[in-house]
Amino acid sequence: MVLKPKVKAPSPELIGKTQTILNRHSLNTICIAAKCPNIAECYARGTATFLILGNICTRRCKFCNVFYGKPFEIDETEPKRIAQAVKEMELSYVVITSVDRDDLSDFGSKQFFNVTKKIQKYTPNTKIELLTPDFQGHNGALQRVIAARPYKLAHNIETVERLFKTIKSAGSYKRSLSVLETYAKSGIKTKSSVMVGLGETKQELLQSFQDLANAGVSQLTIGQYLQPSPTNYSVQKYYTQAEYDELAQLAKEYGIKHVVSGILVRSSYYAEIY
Repeated sequence: MVLKPKVKAPSPELIGKTQTILNRHSLNTICIAAKCPNIAECYARGTATFLILGNICTRRCKFCNVFYGKPFEIDETEPKRIAQAVKEMELSYVVITSVDRDDLSDFGSKQFFNVTKKIQKYTPNTKIELLTPDFQGHNGALQRVIAARPYKLAHNIETVERLFKTIKSAGSYKRSLSVLETYAKSGIKTKSSVMVGLGETKQELLQSFQDLANAGVSQLTIGQYLQPSPTNYSVQKYYTQAEYDELAQLAKEYGIKHVVSGILVRSSYYAEIY
C-alpha cells in the first residue's frame, strides 16, 4: 500500500509578503484557486502563478477546484496591476494562466497578449511563461498569444486519451495536441503537464509521451493527482518516487528533452529552472 503524501499547510509567516502584494493589486492566483499543495513553498520564495480573466471558469473539469459559473466582465486594468506586482516582487520569471473563457469571442487570448506586453514594458528582463487553455482550438486566438512572444508557451494535456473526456469533458485530447503543435511550430519553447493517479495505465502514459513528443513538446511535468475536495474525481493510485523517476526517464526516451517528475510536481512548480 502506498501512503498518501503529506502536504505542509501554508504558513502565514511564509506567505505574508507575497500575499500582501497580491492583495494590494487585487490579483488572483491559481495557487489559491486550485488549492495547490506547494503554495507555502512558492510564496516563501516570492513566486506565484497569476490567474487572469477572473476566478470563475466556464468549464467544470472533474479534477479542478476552480469555481464554475458565469464569469464577470474582463477587467481592463488587470494587465497593469499584474505588471506592477511583478515589478514589486522583482520576479525574473513569471507564469500567467487563466480560467477557461468560452463565453468570449477571443476566448481570453487578448488578455493574455495585453498582460504579456505590459509585463514586457514594466520589466523587460522578466521571462514570461503563458499557460493557456485550448481556446477551443481557434487559430486566431493561438496566433495572438504567439504574437506576444513570451519566453515559453504551455498547455496542459493533464491525462491520457482514454480518460480525457471523463476528466475534461469540454475539452478534446486531439485538440490539446494540436494546440501544443501550433505553439511548438512557432519556435517558442513548448511545455505540457500530465497528472497521474487517475486510473491510467503505464502503456497509456507512454502513448501520451509519444504524442507530446510528436507535437513538439520539449518540456513536461508529471505529478500526482490529489483530490482537492470530496466532490472532485477520486484518486485511483498514489505513485512512488521510484515510479516517477522511471516515467521521467521513459518520457525522455520518447524525445521530450526536459522532464520534471515527482509527487508534488505541478506545471508551474519551479518553472524558472527548467
